[in-house]
Amino acid sequence: MLNNKKQRYEAELIWTGKYKELKKGKKKDFERPVLPLQKVETINQPRTGEEGKITLWKENAQAPEYPKKYSKDWKNALIWGDNKLAMLSLLKGDPENGIPPMAGKINLIYIDPPFFTGADFSFRVKVGNEQITKVPSILEEKAYRDLWKGGIATYLAYMYERLVLMRELLAENGSIYVHLDWHVGHYVKVLMDEIFGYENFRNEIVVKRVKKSDPNVKQFNVATDMILFYSKTREIVFNFIPLRKLEKEYWHSLDAPGQGEPRYFLGKKIFPPPGRHWMWDQDKIDKAIKEKKLRLNPKTGKPEYLISGDRIQYLDSDWTDIQSYSFTQDFDTEKSEIFLKRIIFASSSPGDIVADFFCGSGTTLAVAEKLGRRWIGCDLSKFAIQVTRKRLLDIHNSKDLQSDKGEKYGKYSRPFEIYNVGSYEIEHFRKKPKEYIDFVLKLYGAKKVSGFSLVQGIKEKRAVHVGLIDVPIGLDEIKSILEECRRSNFSKVDILGFEFAYEVNEMAKILGKKKNIEVKLIQIPSLNEIKSMLVGTDINILKVPDEIVDEKILKHIKFKELNYVEIETQVNDKEVDLKIKKFVPVPTPELEEVANKIKDLRELIDYWAVDWDYKGDTFHNQWQSFRTKKNSKVEYVARSKDAKPNSYYKETGEYQIMVKVIDVFGNELTKLIKVDIK
Repeated sequence: MLNNKKQRYEAELIWTGKYKELKKGKKKDFERPVLPLQKVETINQPRTGEEGKITLWKENAQAPEYPKKYSKDWKNALIWGDNKLAMLSLLKGDPENGIPPMAGKINLIYIDPPFFTGADFSFRVKVGNEQITKVPSILEEKAYRDLWKGGIATYLAYMYERLVLMRELLAENGSIYVHLDWHVGHYVKVLMDEIFGYENFRNEIVVKRVKKSDPNVKQFNVATDMILFYSKTREIVFNFIPLRKLEKEYWHSLDAPGQGEPRYFLGKKIFPPPGRHWMWDQDKIDKAIKEKKLRLNPKTGKPEYLISGDRIQYLDSDWTDIQSYSFTQDFDTEKSEIFLKRIIFASSSPGDIVADFFCGSGTTLAVAEKLGRRWIGCDLSKFAIQVTRKRLLDIHNSKDLQSDKGEKYGKYSRPFEIYNVGSYEIEHFRKKPKEYIDFVLKLYGAKKVSGFSLVQGIKEKRAVHVGLIDVPIGLDEIKSILEECRRSNFSKVDILGFEFAYEVNEMAKILGKKKNIEVKLIQIPSLNEIKSMLVGTDINILKVPDEIVDEKILKHIKFKELNYVEIETQVNDKEVDLKIKKFVPVPTPELEEVANKIKDLRELIDYWAVDWDYKGDTFHNQWQSFRTKKNSKVEYVARSKDAKPNSYYKETGEYQIMVKVIDVFGNELTKLIKVDIK
């Protein structure tokens, strides 16, 4: 097995593509690209050199405690991107971001991977009086559906790579819990026997699932899921979980299966029933009789021993006494906090590192936070990252898992950071800009053209310009594009970019109108999103054949028109107020269904945050407002005086303020505002 080269396994699961040459037993290596983690946001953490501790919560929440093993230098991490790439980055570490090499450092992993069912993963949100179901983006859906589109072999190859990496991340005393159902659970059990070792299998835990009673199926309705519990070695952290105290004493028969010899009870020689034996030897029987803990049943005359009422019943592998699913976040696959509490309590200690690489609505991370564990979370869905971020920001209002009285947790979260998985393709495209432009035009479905300096393609009679990969498209560039379009008689132009400079959306439309040119600013999907469509394949994004672009990517990918927000700025002495005046979201199918019923599009804002003194580096969340179930609208005004510490504008001069806005569909935009403090 992978963890013991001296040992041979007699049974192995083989699927198409596992071996280069099956007869010679040469396994096919999977690619291990190591990419940087890009820190995009810090929460509840001061910049280096800032005095005081930044806290975002207006409510009377308490500071969290730090267990002995919990280093204050540690920053919890929430990562958006392919978990395989995230794990490879974690294994190597990222010194620039303060992340040490994590090989052999994670104490507990819980994952709830796709179940090979083909089911979607949707989320419900209420805007005004309208209920909207947010379906997965086509990229997220495509990434997961490809796991079962190629059959069980594709799914197993996907899981194999990730489970191998998880084992490498686990500490020697670490454990892993994998949540599955009947569709693929038995396959993954054999897979994990190979990776972790048959001898390191601990339990198959049975948990309740959402019951569906269908009288038309010719089988029993499925009522349970399975959790496969493995350890890395035999030496693990394990804490027994008491369920209840049993107070009632009772008498229990002394015989057990297996033929045995007679014993003497109160001077009588008594034979056990056929095929049975007495569980105790003669000395123990004599001692129990003296202590009045053994008797002959007054009706049957059979020996019985007394089971005391003063004892504890401990949790076993049957967890059907609780619900494993929950719907507090309106997430279809959300797990309950009481369920994750059992796993985290049983297989970790305060200060240990807990990871969930399919973190979804963030239950694992929220429970780890409440129980004083460090945590790492990852998900391919931007929407899941947003749900998790909000859940952690509002954790003080959630239930205290250490109390039986239904009290609030009452503490804000420890500092955490949000990362994107970096991209080695960006470095490649920086060096080869022509190849990058051709790649984007191909994805956009535009025909490449020559003879122009700024127009690089045409799509449906619209001119197309692709901005550089690492330079925001500014107003001067847009003016030049519009002038070339005017000279070349183009009446419509699409300007594609990864980033756009401050205020260009509104100004581009004004300038275009003056020249009678319809302008659309189009956001190029991140390379992480494009790569997610190739999850489960061996295709390198830098070497995607044209036919694959046509068949697998082009018909699915969405280039979205830039959304924008209009913010009114007021400077009073050394205080700044920001007010959201107008919000125009990215057009989506969900929005089209309810747009005419929503009076104020600002209601679609799910979260916005402010960095009052943006230094051009990582976004530091220093003020925030977000929707909750109780408050379905964000505050539309942000005041610098409400931020802590209230010391951003002590000195005169020009400052940059960065605003981040995320709508209920998970679309994000940032806006840079310059203020002059006099």
